[in-house]
Amino acid sequence: MSTERISSRQNALVRQFREVAQGSTGDAILLDGEHLIEEALTSGLTIDVVAFTEQLATSSLATRVAGSKTRAVIVTNAVLDAISPVRSPSGAVGIASRPRSSLERVFVQSPQLILMLYDVQDPGNVGAIVRAAEACGATGIVCGERTADPFGWKALRGSMGSAFRLPLATKQPLDEALGMARDRRLRVFAAIARGGTTLPDADLRTPSAILLGGEGGGLPATLIEQADERLSIPMQPPVESLNVSVAAALVMYEATRQRHPDRAHVAL
Repeated sequence: MSTERISSRQNALVRQFREVAQGSTGDAILLDGEHLIEEALTSGLTIDVVAFTEQLATSSLATRVAGSKTRAVIVTNAVLDAISPVRSPSGAVGIASRPRSSLERVFVQSPQLILMLYDVQDPGNVGAIVRAAEACGATGIVCGERTADPFGWKALRGSMGSAFRLPLATKQPLDEALGMARDRRLRVFAAIARGGTTLPDADLRTPSAILLGGEGGGLPATLIEQADERLSIPMQPPVESLNVSVAAALVMYEATRQRHPDRAHVAL
């Protein structure tokens, strides 16, 4: 691999990594960790640069990166601490070009099973939702305007590569997404804490879009009223609500169970 080495925290590349981690560089995304870089390479993402510690400079990943013509640099542990936003960096951090994201692409595959996320602000929750959605065969996710970016570094660590494969649309007005769902005759479900059709009794076999609300506030009445059906997950008292990523996983699993009974053993 390249013998380019960086030992100063004042290097321009350090500043670039920090800006990408903060989400202030437009189309660039941060890949923190060997697994995420491997997934990006496998998914065909354009990776601009990868920084390795000396310990990983001769690893199989470093060899693969060098073979892809990506710029590879060796950095000291102190520099890695400066460019990685996590407390205990794994030894490899990269910058890649953001995958293509569009509302139209989310609706391409049929029969559709689409999640629409309203105001889910915790990147960890968004990452977990993306991971569970891919595991359960969802065909796409629409992230509302105030939902955390699924391509932010925290969300990417949670989705573990699923964001590179599952069609995603980010910062979308959900009214527009719902209009597209109606045009394609999808049945729209609004997930609410109580009072809706219980999850096992809901028919999720037809092309569907499921609205999920964010932490604390849930879905606003204006969106609930636009749904064809309200959906609730049965819970034993005194529990009244679930984390949104857990709720998403349960709904997606039930949809998979109904659509593909032979795959109901899928592991989350």
